[in-house]
Amino acid sequence: MAIPLSKMGMPIKRGHSGTFRSKKPITTPNSNQKWTSLGLSRRGDTTTMPIISGVTSRNDSTIAVSDLEKEKKKGYLGGEELIDETPNRRLADSWEEIHGQHDWNGMLEPIDPLLRSELIRYGEMAQACYDAFDSDPYSKYCGSCKTEPSKFFQYLGYKQYGYEVTRYNYASYNVNLPFLFKKTLSPNGWRPSANWIGYVAVSNDETSAYLGRRDITISWRGTETKLEWIADFTDYLKSVSHGKIPSPDSRVKAEAGFIQVYTDKDITCKFCKYSAREQILAEVKRLIQKYADEELSITITGHSLGSALATINAYDIAETGVDVMDNGRVVPICVYSFSGPRVGNDRFKERLEELGVKVLRVRNVHDEVPKVPGIFFNKQVPPMMQQVGEMLPWCYSHVGVEIALDHKWSRFLKEKSDLACYHNLEALLHLLDGLVISSLVDWLALKHGHLSGGHISVSDTLGTRSL
Repeated sequence: MAIPLSKMGMPIKRGHSGTFRSKKPITTPNSNQKWTSLGLSRRGDTTTMPIISGVTSRNDSTIAVSDLEKEKKKGYLGGEELIDETPNRRLADSWEEIHGQHDWNGMLEPIDPLLRSELIRYGEMAQACYDAFDSDPYSKYCGSCKTEPSKFFQYLGYKQYGYEVTRYNYASYNVNLPFLFKKTLSPNGWRPSANWIGYVAVSNDETSAYLGRRDITISWRGTETKLEWIADFTDYLKSVSHGKIPSPDSRVKAEAGFIQVYTDKDITCKFCKYSAREQILAEVKRLIQKYADEELSITITGHSLGSALATINAYDIAETGVDVMDNGRVVPICVYSFSGPRVGNDRFKERLEELGVKVLRVRNVHDEVPKVPGIFFNKQVPPMMQQVGEMLPWCYSHVGVEIALDHKWSRFLKEKSDLACYHNLEALLHLLDGLVISSLVDWLALKHGHLSGGHISVSDTLGTRSL
């Protein structure tokens, strides 16, 4: 079972091929050669270098790459399955594809390196919600964010991302969800009837130039450490129009508890006088008007329950037309969902597609959360059961495109008895980070006898072979 990487005693420093920002030059132990992007391409050299686990000398690396190129020519790996780590490829020229313009067609088998780096980046922006949330019941400010908006990314060590938080979002905890909402036990503590639930951020000028557009990001906090909350969200489907989300079609339904968290408010509390929904829609509208003369995108991310809220949020923005600018241009909306549950019925899925909302879901195949709600009635069951389920308020359907990963691929994650480890976001990002590189590494390791047979590195779901 996957052990939470946060418990390993050190912060995770991930290397991304085609990364958002190149890491500082790295000098290998046995060489004075400097490498950028964690060994993928040499400075001043167009030669592509895969990362070889355990290789520290230039000679060994050269031999390994030479062997790989020979096998590629022989067709053992298949030239079309190897990613072109083109150093001159720019995210600014490809962002619409990575944002789901064509539903990531041809970008997942194998995974596109720029898409992978963007998934990791937005995954870390979702992880930031956990890192910044004060969940200590003995803290005076339990339930709030640990830092102020202007210092958010700097406080977490994400300053290099080049985003500015423009608003914190709060949700009322009138909903009885102790694993999502936290209260202070301090007698002199901060006691509003709200919890910090995430943030809205916008890319600065430098980052916008790199991304190819001004990006408005909405990140939702979820539940990571305990899975008991699943039992609280096996409720019935509810028409979104009855849940304070305008919709022209009463057949569009979502899980009632998700809608309640998204729309609930407490007029006596200054933090949640307006619902999380109202807070975010107002801020997104303001930012779209502020940057009306620029190319814009809306990217929504979340993990676990935060993924469900992100999906409903995306639907709401599109359905209410907040993404439509005064000149008629429509700002593209994309959801990067991590370990998220099912959210709504089949009509909800269809309506998301009609509105042009793009959703890319990443999950661990052993994680139970993406299998609920709708364990017995969902789009994976036989047609006859689907027909029965559609007449009941419990038939759910996943949305968007899926990337299925398996923590057993990684030699760095150990089996544990806690099911929450399967659900861990940092472990999921660890798997994404090594998704393609590890397939090349393990193939070479097998060829040279450094790895026992039968080790599977890349999912059949992604169209690559078992090794």
